[in-house]
Amino acid sequence: MSLLYAVILGIVEGVTEFLPVSSTAHLILATHLLKVPESEFVKSFQIIIQLGAILSVVVLYWNKFWNKDHFLKLVVAFIPTGIIGLTVYKVLKQYMLGNLTLVLLSLLIGGIALIVFERFNKQEPREVDFSEITYRKALLIGLFQAIAIVPGVSRSAATIVGGSLIGISKRTIVEFSFMLAVPTMLAASGLELIKNHSALNENAMALAVGFVVSFVTAILAIKSFLGYIKKRDFTFFGWYRVALSVVYYFLFVRG
Repeated sequence: MSLLYAVILGIVEGVTEFLPVSSTAHLILATHLLKVPESEFVKSFQIIIQLGAILSVVVLYWNKFWNKDHFLKLVVAFIPTGIIGLTVYKVLKQYMLGNLTLVLLSLLIGGIALIVFERFNKQEPREVDFSEITYRKALLIGLFQAIAIVPGVSRSAATIVGGSLIGISKRTIVEFSFMLAVPTMLAASGLELIKNHSALNENAMALAVGFVVSFVTAILAIKSFLGYIKKRDFTFFGWYRVALSVVYYFLFVRG
């Protein structure tokens, strides 16, 4: 992989990681458009550079991570994802990552789900309050997040919609979703480094560039997204997902 492609994919990851549009789907589609040959390195690259974007959360929410109650709730929420992710790891790498049909279908269904959700979900805006999240709700959020193991579903969409369905205010679940991404992607990236370290060593510079670019881009994206949700809902992202899946299929898959 060239360094230019690593920069492009790093920007794609940083911009989309915290939006309910699936950064994994965007990385897979961008890789396909750039005609980057599918390999074990590319699949690992798509997973590990997400950690670069996720670490921006550590910078922005450093103090909240050291709150004991917040930390324990994140641990509880991570447990379902960790167990399920470890169980389906081989299936994910072999059959799901790089599967354009699955990705586009997930984008389409997820987009429709977001539109329907926002049509019926009307919340009064409230300030962020993590006391809304009980340990039982944290576990349920973790189960919702586990759905996003399927490429194209979107981790942030699954946790935000799931959290809203169980009664957590939008701004609270958005911030909790940001923070939950940290242990989730630390575990995923750590597993990739253990399983595929030889493939990663062959193109370590491209991986490092993509990692750093996604980190810097994500910091800007988080601040913009938080400003957006103060005034708007996620309907736009639903329509965007639907349009992207349909247009991409007819232009670059079927055509």
